[in-house]
Amino acid sequence: MTHFLDIHKTDPQALRSMIDSARAMKMARDGLPKAAPDDDLPLAGRMVALIFEKPSTRTRVSFDVGARQMGAETLVLSGSEMQLGHGETIADTARVLSRYVDLIMIRTFEEEALLELADHATVPVINGLTNRTHPCQIMADVMTYEEHRGPIVGKKVVWCGDGNNVFASFAHAAGQFGFDLTFSGPETLDPEREFLELARSKGSRVEIVRDPASAVSGADLVVTDTWVSMHDSQTTKERRHNQLRPYQVNEELMAHAKDDALFMHCLPAHRDEEATSAVMDGPHSVILDEAENRLHAQKAIMRWCLGV
Repeated sequence: MTHFLDIHKTDPQALRSMIDSARAMKMARDGLPKAAPDDDLPLAGRMVALIFEKPSTRTRVSFDVGARQMGAETLVLSGSEMQLGHGETIADTARVLSRYVDLIMIRTFEEEALLELADHATVPVINGLTNRTHPCQIMADVMTYEEHRGPIVGKKVVWCGDGNNVFASFAHAAGQFGFDLTFSGPETLDPEREFLELARSKGSRVEIVRDPASAVSGADLVVTDTWVSMHDSQTTKERRHNQLRPYQVNEELMAHAKDDALFMHCLPAHRDEEATSAVMDGPHSVILDEAENRLHAQKAIMRWCLGV
Protein backbone atom coordinates (compact mmCIF):
# COMPACT_ATOMS: atom_id res chain seq x y z
CA MET A 1 0.00 0.00 0.00
CA THR A 2 1.41 3.37 -1.03
CA HIS A 3 0.86 5.61 1.99
CA PHE A 4 2.33 9.10 2.42
CA LEU A 5 2.99 9.17 6.16
CA ASP A 6 6.29 11.03 6.52
CA ILE A 7 8.97 12.42 4.24
CA HIS A 8 11.72 10.17 5.59
CA LYS A 9 9.55 7.11 4.89
CA THR A 10 9.25 7.98 1.20
CA ASP A 11 11.94 7.28 -1.39
CA PRO A 12 13.86 10.43 -2.43
CA GLN A 13 13.23 9.71 -6.12
CA ALA A 14 9.50 9.52 -5.42
CA LEU A 15 9.66 12.81 -3.53
CA ARG A 16 11.44 14.45 -6.45
CA SER A 17 8.87 13.03 -8.85
CA MET A 18 6.06 14.54 -6.75
CA ILE A 19 7.70 17.98 -6.73
CA ASP A 20 8.15 17.84 -10.52
CA SER A 21 4.55 16.67 -10.99
CA ALA A 22 3.25 19.45 -8.74
CA ARG A 23 5.08 22.11 -10.73
CA ALA A 24 3.83 20.71 -14.03
CA MET A 25 0.21 20.65 -12.81
CA LYS A 26 0.52 24.19 -11.50
CA MET A 27 1.85 25.46 -14.83
CA ALA A 28 -0.90 23.63 -16.73
CA ARG A 29 -3.56 25.45 -14.70
CA ASP A 30 -2.18 28.93 -15.30
CA GLY A 31 -5.09 31.27 -16.02
CA LEU A 32 -7.86 28.75 -15.36
CA PRO A 33 -10.71 29.48 -12.93
CA LYS A 34 -10.20 27.69 -9.61
CA ALA A 35 -13.17 25.37 -10.14
CA ALA A 36 -12.21 24.42 -13.68
CA PRO A 37 -11.15 20.78 -13.98
CA ASP A 38 -7.63 19.84 -15.00
CA ASP A 39 -7.12 18.84 -18.64
CA ASP A 40 -6.22 15.41 -17.29
CA LEU A 41 -8.60 13.91 -14.69
CA PRO A 42 -6.52 11.18 -13.04
CA LEU A 43 -8.89 10.87 -10.05
CA ALA A 44 -12.12 10.68 -12.05
CA GLY A 45 -14.53 8.27 -10.40
CA ARG A 46 -12.53 8.24 -7.13
CA MET A 47 -13.82 9.11 -3.65
CA VAL A 48 -11.44 10.85 -1.23
CA ALA A 49 -12.17 10.96 2.52
CA LEU A 50 -10.79 14.02 4.33
CA ILE A 51 -10.77 13.54 8.12
CA PHE A 52 -10.17 16.53 10.39
CA GLU A 53 -9.80 15.86 14.09
CA LYS A 54 -7.93 19.19 14.21
CA PRO A 55 -9.47 22.36 12.73
CA SER A 56 -7.99 23.51 9.45
CA THR A 57 -8.18 26.17 6.75
CA ARG A 58 -5.36 25.54 4.27
CA THR A 59 -5.28 21.74 4.59
CA ARG A 60 -9.03 21.38 4.22
CA VAL A 61 -9.45 23.77 1.30
CA SER A 62 -6.34 22.70 -0.60
CA PHE A 63 -7.06 18.95 -0.40
CA ASP A 64 -10.75 19.44 -1.24
CA VAL A 65 -10.12 21.75 -4.19
CA GLY A 66 -7.18 19.67 -5.41
CA ALA A 67 -9.14 16.42 -5.42
CA ARG A 68 -12.06 18.07 -7.23
CA GLN A 69 -9.79 19.63 -9.86
CA MET A 70 -8.51 16.11 -10.64
CA GLY A 71 -12.04 14.74 -11.00
CA ALA A 72 -12.58 13.13 -7.59
CA GLU A 73 -15.49 13.46 -5.19
CA THR A 74 -14.67 14.36 -1.59
CA LEU A 75 -16.18 13.42 1.76
CA VAL A 76 -15.17 15.79 4.58
CA LEU A 77 -15.51 14.41 8.12
CA SER A 78 -14.83 16.23 11.39
CA GLY A 79 -13.56 14.74 14.62
CA SER A 80 -16.96 15.22 16.26
CA GLU A 81 -18.61 13.28 13.45
CA MET A 82 -16.04 10.48 13.50
CA GLN A 83 -15.26 10.04 17.23
CA LEU A 84 -12.16 8.32 15.92
CA GLY A 85 -11.00 5.70 18.40
CA HIS A 86 -13.57 6.71 21.06
CA GLY A 87 -16.37 4.36 20.02
CA GLU A 88 -15.38 2.13 17.15
CA THR A 89 -11.69 1.25 17.13
CA ILE A 90 -9.37 3.02 14.71
CA ALA A 91 -8.62 -0.33 13.09
CA ASP A 92 -12.30 -1.01 12.39
CA THR A 93 -12.80 2.55 11.16
CA ALA A 94 -9.92 2.01 8.72
CA ARG A 95 -11.34 -1.26 7.45
CA VAL A 96 -14.84 0.16 6.99
CA LEU A 97 -13.73 3.41 5.31
CA SER A 98 -11.61 1.37 2.91
CA ARG A 99 -14.82 -0.23 1.62
CA TYR A 100 -16.30 3.20 0.81
CA VAL A 101 -13.43 5.38 -0.42
CA ASP A 102 -10.29 5.16 -2.53
CA LEU A 103 -8.01 7.42 -0.46
CA ILE A 104 -7.93 8.75 3.11
CA MET A 105 -6.30 11.97 4.31
CA ILE A 106 -6.27 12.52 8.06
CA ARG A 107 -5.31 15.57 10.13
CA THR A 108 -5.13 14.36 13.71
CA PHE A 109 -3.41 14.82 17.07
CA GLU A 110 -1.46 11.70 17.97
CA GLU A 111 0.86 10.03 15.48
CA GLU A 112 -0.31 6.64 16.77
CA ALA A 113 -3.80 7.27 15.35
CA LEU A 114 -2.34 7.93 11.90
CA LEU A 115 -0.14 4.83 12.01
CA GLU A 116 -2.93 2.56 13.22
CA LEU A 117 -5.25 3.87 10.51
CA ALA A 118 -2.58 3.18 7.87
CA ASP A 119 -1.82 -0.28 9.27
CA HIS A 120 -5.43 -1.41 8.86
CA ALA A 121 -6.59 0.55 5.79
CA THR A 122 -6.62 -1.19 2.44
CA VAL A 123 -6.47 2.15 0.61
CA PRO A 124 -3.67 4.77 0.74
CA VAL A 125 -3.49 7.08 3.76
CA ILE A 126 -1.98 10.59 3.73
CA ASN A 127 -0.66 12.38 6.80
CA GLY A 128 -2.34 15.80 6.70
CA LEU A 129 -0.69 16.69 10.05
CA THR A 130 -0.04 15.14 13.44
CA ASN A 131 1.37 16.63 16.61
CA ARG A 132 4.71 15.15 15.55
CA THR A 133 5.06 15.89 11.83
CA HIS A 134 3.60 17.87 8.91
CA PRO A 135 5.03 16.40 5.69
CA CYS A 136 2.58 17.90 3.17
CA GLN A 137 3.57 21.40 4.27
CA ILE A 138 7.26 20.80 3.70
CA MET A 139 6.65 19.32 0.24
CA ALA A 140 4.98 22.64 -0.62
CA ASP A 141 7.88 24.54 0.97
CA VAL A 142 10.51 22.69 -1.07
CA MET A 143 8.45 23.31 -4.20
CA THR A 144 8.20 27.01 -3.36
CA TYR A 145 11.91 27.42 -2.70
CA GLU A 146 12.81 25.75 -5.98
CA GLU A 147 10.33 27.88 -7.93
CA HIS A 148 12.15 30.99 -6.76
CA ARG A 149 15.78 29.91 -6.33
CA GLY A 150 16.36 26.61 -8.12
CA PRO A 151 17.45 23.30 -6.54
CA ILE A 152 17.41 23.25 -2.75
CA VAL A 153 20.21 20.69 -2.52
CA GLY A 154 23.20 22.12 -0.63
CA LYS A 155 21.31 25.22 0.59
CA LYS A 156 21.23 26.48 4.18
CA VAL A 157 17.81 26.46 5.80
CA VAL A 158 17.44 28.12 9.23
CA TRP A 159 14.52 27.53 11.57
CA CYS A 160 13.84 30.12 14.27
CA GLY A 161 11.56 29.27 17.17
CA ASP A 162 9.96 26.10 18.50
CA GLY A 163 11.22 22.66 17.46
CA ASN A 164 7.70 21.55 16.58
CA ASN A 165 6.05 19.22 14.07
CA VAL A 166 6.78 21.47 11.09
CA PHE A 167 10.47 21.59 12.01
CA ALA A 168 10.45 17.80 12.35
CA SER A 169 9.36 17.42 8.74
CA PHE A 170 11.98 19.95 7.67
CA ALA A 171 14.58 17.72 9.33
CA HIS A 172 13.20 14.71 7.45
CA ALA A 173 13.33 16.69 4.21
CA ALA A 174 16.92 17.83 4.82
CA GLY A 175 18.10 14.24 4.61
CA GLN A 176 15.93 13.34 1.62
CA PHE A 177 16.52 16.49 -0.47
CA GLY A 178 20.13 17.12 0.60
CA PHE A 179 20.01 20.57 2.19
CA ASP A 180 21.57 21.74 5.47
CA LEU A 181 19.47 22.72 8.45
CA THR A 182 20.08 24.95 11.46
CA PHE A 183 17.76 25.14 14.45
CA SER A 184 17.77 28.30 16.55
CA GLY A 185 15.56 28.39 19.61
CA PRO A 186 15.59 27.94 23.38
CA GLU A 187 16.92 24.66 24.74
CA THR A 188 13.58 23.98 26.44
CA LEU A 189 11.92 23.79 22.99
CA ASP A 190 14.58 21.78 21.17
CA PRO A 191 13.40 19.31 18.53
CA GLU A 192 13.63 15.59 19.10
CA ARG A 193 17.22 14.39 18.66
CA GLU A 194 15.94 11.53 16.53
CA PHE A 195 14.95 13.97 13.80
CA LEU A 196 18.34 15.66 13.79
CA GLU A 197 20.31 12.42 13.77
CA LEU A 198 18.25 11.01 10.92
CA ALA A 199 19.13 13.99 8.70
CA ARG A 200 22.81 13.74 9.71
CA SER A 201 22.83 10.05 8.84
CA LYS A 202 21.82 11.00 5.29
CA GLY A 203 24.76 13.42 4.99
CA SER A 204 23.07 16.73 5.79
CA ARG A 205 24.76 19.23 8.07
CA VAL A 206 22.40 19.81 10.99
CA GLU A 207 23.22 22.27 13.77
CA ILE A 208 21.71 23.88 16.84
CA VAL A 209 22.82 27.51 17.20
CA ARG A 210 21.33 29.42 20.13
CA ASP A 211 22.19 32.92 18.91
CA PRO A 212 19.66 33.68 16.15
CA ALA A 213 21.85 36.24 14.36
CA SER A 214 24.72 33.73 14.13
CA ALA A 215 22.32 31.00 13.06
CA VAL A 216 20.83 33.07 10.23
CA SER A 217 24.20 34.23 8.90
CA GLY A 218 24.49 33.10 5.29
CA ALA A 219 21.03 31.52 5.22
CA ASP A 220 19.29 30.82 1.92
CA LEU A 221 15.93 30.30 3.61
CA VAL A 222 14.63 31.45 7.01
CA VAL A 223 11.55 29.72 8.41
CA THR A 224 9.39 30.17 11.49
CA ASP A 225 6.02 29.09 12.80
CA THR A 226 3.51 30.22 15.40
CA TRP A 227 4.73 30.12 18.98
CA VAL A 228 1.51 28.83 20.49
CA SER A 229 -1.17 26.31 19.70
CA MET A 230 -4.88 27.04 19.81
CA HIS A 231 -5.10 24.50 22.62
CA ASP A 232 -2.43 26.09 24.87
CA SER A 233 -3.47 27.61 28.18
CA GLN A 234 -2.86 31.29 28.87
CA THR A 235 -0.02 30.40 31.25
CA THR A 236 1.62 28.24 28.58
CA LYS A 237 1.24 31.02 26.01
CA GLU A 238 2.91 33.57 28.28
CA ARG A 239 5.78 31.20 29.08
CA ARG A 240 6.37 30.41 25.42
CA HIS A 241 6.32 34.08 24.45
CA ASN A 242 8.95 34.84 27.08
CA GLN A 243 11.18 32.02 25.83
CA LEU A 244 10.77 32.72 22.12
CA ARG A 245 10.79 36.52 21.96
CA PRO A 246 14.55 36.64 21.18
CA TYR A 247 13.89 34.45 18.13
CA GLN A 248 11.39 36.73 16.40
CA VAL A 249 12.11 37.02 12.68
CA ASN A 250 12.35 40.75 12.03
CA GLU A 251 14.14 42.96 9.53
CA GLU A 252 17.23 43.16 11.72
CA LEU A 253 17.51 39.37 11.86
CA MET A 254 16.85 38.92 8.13
CA ALA A 255 19.71 41.33 7.42
CA HIS A 256 22.11 38.60 8.60
CA ALA A 257 20.86 36.18 5.93
CA LYS A 258 21.94 36.26 2.29
CA ASP A 259 20.67 39.21 0.29
CA ASP A 260 18.42 36.92 -1.77
CA ALA A 261 17.28 34.76 1.15
CA LEU A 262 13.63 33.74 1.26
CA PHE A 263 11.31 33.83 4.27
CA MET A 264 8.60 31.24 4.90
CA HIS A 265 5.83 30.71 7.45
CA CYS A 266 3.29 27.90 7.02
CA LEU A 267 0.44 30.06 8.42
CA PRO A 268 -1.72 30.88 10.26
CA ALA A 269 0.54 33.54 11.76
CA HIS A 270 0.34 35.73 14.83
CA ARG A 271 1.70 38.82 13.16
CA ASP A 272 4.36 40.76 15.03
CA GLU A 273 4.94 37.84 17.38
CA GLU A 274 7.00 35.10 15.70
CA ALA A 275 7.58 37.36 12.68
CA THR A 276 6.98 41.03 12.03
CA SER A 277 4.58 42.24 9.37
CA ALA A 278 7.51 44.04 7.76
CA VAL A 279 9.13 40.66 7.07
CA MET A 280 5.92 38.80 6.23
CA ASP A 281 4.95 41.43 3.66
CA GLY A 282 8.50 42.27 2.63
CA PRO A 283 10.69 41.36 -0.36
CA HIS A 284 12.03 38.13 1.16
CA SER A 285 8.60 36.68 1.90
CA VAL A 286 7.01 33.93 -0.21
CA ILE A 287 4.31 32.97 2.29
CA LEU A 288 1.41 33.28 -0.18
CA ASP A 289 3.19 31.22 -2.84
CA GLU A 290 3.92 28.71 -0.10
CA ALA A 291 0.24 28.56 0.87
CA GLU A 292 -0.90 28.18 -2.74
CA ASN A 293 1.59 25.41 -3.36
CA ARG A 294 -0.06 23.24 -0.73
CA LEU A 295 -2.75 22.71 -3.38
CA HIS A 296 -0.34 21.61 -6.10
CA ALA A 297 1.99 19.55 -3.90
CA GLN A 298 -0.93 17.66 -2.38
CA LYS A 299 -2.41 16.94 -5.79
CA ALA A 300 0.89 15.32 -6.70
CA ILE A 301 0.91 13.36 -3.44
CA MET A 302 -2.62 12.05 -4.07
CA ARG A 303 -1.66 10.99 -7.60
CA TRP A 304 1.44 9.22 -6.34
CA CYS A 305 -0.50 7.38 -3.64
CA LEU A 306 -3.02 6.13 -6.22
CA GLY A 307 -0.42 5.44 -8.89
CA VAL A 308 -2.09 7.63 -11.52
